[in-house]
Amino acid sequence: MTNDRSAANRLIHSQSPYLLQHAYNPVDWHPWGEEAFRLARTEDKPLFLSIGYSTCHWCHVMERESFEDSEVARLMNEAFINIKVDREERPDIDNIYMTVCQMLTGSGGWPMTIIMTPDKVPFFAGTYFPRESRFGRPGMLELIPKIQHVWQRQREQVLDAGASILAGLQQAQEHPADEELTETVLAEARRRLGHRYDPRAGGFGPAPKFPTPHNLLFLLRYWHRTGDSDSLAMVTNTLRRMRAGGIYDQLGFGFHRYSTDADWRVPHFEKMLYDQALLALAYLEAFQATGRPEFDRTAREIFDYVQRDLTSAEGTFYSAEDADSEGEEGKFYLWTEAEIRQHLTVGEANDFCRRFNIRPAGNFVDPVKGSKTSENILHIDGQDSDTSNDTAGPDADEPDVCADIRRRLLDIRARRVRPHRDDKILTDWNGLMIAALARGTQVLGNDGFARQAAGAAYFILNELRDDTGRLWHRYRNGDAAVPGLLDDYAFMAWGLLELYEATFATRWLQEALHLSELMLELFWDEKSGGLFFTPTDGETMLVRQKEVYDGAVPSGNSVAMGNFLRLARMTGDEEWARRAGAIGRAFAHQVRSAPMSHAQFMAAFDFGLGPSWEIVIAGDLAEAATRELLNVRRAHYLPRAVTMLHPPVKNAGALRKLAPFLEKMTAPPGQSRVYVCRDYACHRPTADPDELAAMLRQKGFVDHSN
Repeated sequence: MTNDRSAANRLIHSQSPYLLQHAYNPVDWHPWGEEAFRLARTEDKPLFLSIGYSTCHWCHVMERESFEDSEVARLMNEAFINIKVDREERPDIDNIYMTVCQMLTGSGGWPMTIIMTPDKVPFFAGTYFPRESRFGRPGMLELIPKIQHVWQRQREQVLDAGASILAGLQQAQEHPADEELTETVLAEARRRLGHRYDPRAGGFGPAPKFPTPHNLLFLLRYWHRTGDSDSLAMVTNTLRRMRAGGIYDQLGFGFHRYSTDADWRVPHFEKMLYDQALLALAYLEAFQATGRPEFDRTAREIFDYVQRDLTSAEGTFYSAEDADSEGEEGKFYLWTEAEIRQHLTVGEANDFCRRFNIRPAGNFVDPVKGSKTSENILHIDGQDSDTSNDTAGPDADEPDVCADIRRRLLDIRARRVRPHRDDKILTDWNGLMIAALARGTQVLGNDGFARQAAGAAYFILNELRDDTGRLWHRYRNGDAAVPGLLDDYAFMAWGLLELYEATFATRWLQEALHLSELMLELFWDEKSGGLFFTPTDGETMLVRQKEVYDGAVPSGNSVAMGNFLRLARMTGDEEWARRAGAIGRAFAHQVRSAPMSHAQFMAAFDFGLGPSWEIVIAGDLAEAATRELLNVRRAHYLPRAVTMLHPPVKNAGALRKLAPFLEKMTAPPGQSRVYVCRDYACHRPTADPDELAAMLRQKGFVDHSN
């Protein structure tokens, strides 16, 4: 029995797509806020906190089974004050209670279920719960009365358990500064990644297998530093296998969230903005490092998908697309052989079915029934046998031979009922996409990518900042809300630094500096170094977290460390490098104990170790000679380099204020010069593109400055 959708609960006034999905549940949901906590104290009830997000498959399942059920809702309303939180809108809340869930259960995920006191202290945690108990998993109908009984009859035990959990949370946030890390931590991270690497299918660890692009970005840097060919092979094989597998949308492009199998064939069909951004960066860097056209093509295709399906009318980027449509996971993406043959000629269908592994009986196994459904996931990584899986397909590096057919089938697919799209704008995830698009211009030479990135940056900086210049975290339907968190500042600053190197518009460097200065003011830990996740004047939570773990997205501290090192090289202000070093010391113990879990941090640390390059091109970008020097620089993979353009003196005033050292790096009127410096020692300037290429290729360095 389900709810009467004529009556809405308090969530109807939210801007969160996830909360709005639950606005007609019979559960008496409250948004997170003092009203709910006050009511819990008044009625002497515990709080039922449910955290999820709008494109979460199992969140939908729990809603259908439990939150839309009148009997479950009655029990919840009698026993609890019920709160819904969108983990993407309030990652500060999600981070704390996910830590609790992992402490109590050994794992975590969404939907996340927390039972806590009116003072927000948790005493029970879990994830998905069905309506009735099954296969050892307790059901809501049995669970709720038990918790209610414990709360009413064993309150002292509940409070003791909560106090113990709170003490554990507080202890987990103690990060005393440690000794400096050394280069050996890079080798240890590489060793551990190599141990978990799957040489047959690429990626790291068993199923379910996540892309984790920052692992690949670190390995590219390790290869560049050491010449370790196996590190490069791990990157290229993983990127090729993912691109060929079902985790990649072979018709509409873009990556699904993860693969449920070890071979990248069967995805969880959800698509997230941050995955598109980080994977685009990985493919771009791999293309710059190897020149393989497949990586160029994949990055462009990711951008095509984002522009088509995740770009708002204002030019910013939506958050995600659901795995489900019409109540079924993957329905939008699956094809029967009959459907393919209905729309193609016999010859086209034969070629397409062979290339993309379309089978009459289907290659997709229903995750609930455990049997094939006659539906197919498109993939090109061999056939459906375990023995034919050792190449990424014969045409992996060739032009797309099915481009016209794919476009026609994509048009047909577009007529289906689309998955739900979460159309909120998140500052941090937009920062990642801005960074990826701007890097696309640097690597691929397409100025259109930078224009798209700049459009998004203008909107964020104009519409998601308050009168004091501070960022908001979320925007939807004209409403900017939720004070910015560390990731918002760090990721946007990253995007702006990339946008500066893509366009050399001084404004972007100015804005990156301003956000970074605000970051220090709002988030810096003066006692132990590093950056807190919430601002100093933010909502009071159980603890003020300070994170460095690089999970589905990199941590704000890891990204900030890389930003600060780049700012030090771009401005000549070594205070930024000092702050980066303090971040390194603040988290040295955690990173040293599990370096593989801190791949983005490793990439930043690699930059800090050097040798780093500072490349200044002096001249007018409208001149062919200047552009030729820039193209030579961009053709080289130099992950520890910053590149600046010093325009003619009449246009250089604002830039010189930010980077006074540029004053002496000039070119004669009407000419161009490039200055190549490595770890603060500079070659003599040159106007010769071939000489520049030779400088960038050399491993050693000779100081010609005298």
